[in-house]
Amino acid sequence: MSLKPYLIKFILIALLVTLKTYQADAQQLPLYSQYMMNKFLINPAVAGSEGYTAFNITAREQWIGLKHSPKTHSFSAQTRILRKSFISRGASIKRKKTSSSRSGKVGLGGYIFNDQSGLVNRTGMQLTYAYHISFRRGQLSFGLSGSFYQFRVDKDKMILYDPDDDLINNFNNRLWVPDANIGIYYSDPRLYAGLSVSDLFQASLKFGQGGYDNFKLLRHYYAIGGYNFKLNDYLIFEPSTLIKASEVWSFQADITAKMYIYEDYWAGISYRTGGAIIIMGGLKVDKFFFGYAFDYTLSSIQRHSFGSHEFMLAMKLGDSARRYKWLIRY
Repeated sequence: MSLKPYLIKFILIALLVTLKTYQADAQQLPLYSQYMMNKFLINPAVAGSEGYTAFNITAREQWIGLKHSPKTHSFSAQTRILRKSFISRGASIKRKKTSSSRSGKVGLGGYIFNDQSGLVNRTGMQLTYAYHISFRRGQLSFGLSGSFYQFRVDKDKMILYDPDDDLINNFNNRLWVPDANIGIYYSDPRLYAGLSVSDLFQASLKFGQGGYDNFKLLRHYYAIGGYNFKLNDYLIFEPSTLIKASEVWSFQADITAKMYIYEDYWAGISYRTGGAIIIMGGLKVDKFFFGYAFDYTLSSIQRHSFGSHEFMLAMKLGDSARRYKWLIRY
């Protein structure tokens, strides 16, 4: 018997799982529970918005206990070009002139990630340019990113009935996909809000040479917002939300409540529509930030899993050098 229909079905299922078609909401991109701790991963306009030079590592292990469960790992870096940055304009060594190279409005960033589920692996990178306009109390930011993905199917781990099938022999298990993201973001010491769009070009994925070989990355839309209520000298309450929608208008929302203590410790809880409760916590030690989130899935998959775990480690530099009025210090 021919393996072609079964292989096509397998690729479709594996691709959808890997691209995070999570609880039937058509989400194709990596999922992050601690979205408020590194908003740059979902909105390019955030690059440099805090004024720090920041490095962030996120590791997510989803549905622990299930074989070949999804795993996502990312490393990001972002910075703000200093307001007082000078370059030499002199024609001689004895007489030099300097002038400001930037007015402090430019942010740069980038990140790399690996997203794996079963036999399908996606590795990507993104480079970002952001421009920030300051107001009396806050700032408005615009961002543009270029991204590049590689999709790979591990053919060596496939269990096949007919290894000589024509589809297997002509199957291209590596795909290179370019795309772009845009975003807008507002922030001040109390409030942040942003809109972003990913996979603008909705690139097609071609896995073979037959008739069932084209899959498309859907364009995704993100809305994020949060507000900090200062309850007293050492307690800050922050409600926030992240709303996600795909090009086929499938929605998912994370609704979160967090409490900060002395700006050095925090704990929170989230509800994700579609059926998940998330408990999170973390602490700040000098320039380092540590965070952890546990996702408890309310669907039937929880009977076969120990939940999902997400770890975050960040380092933020430049606090003393970048005293902007809109600097968020936690």
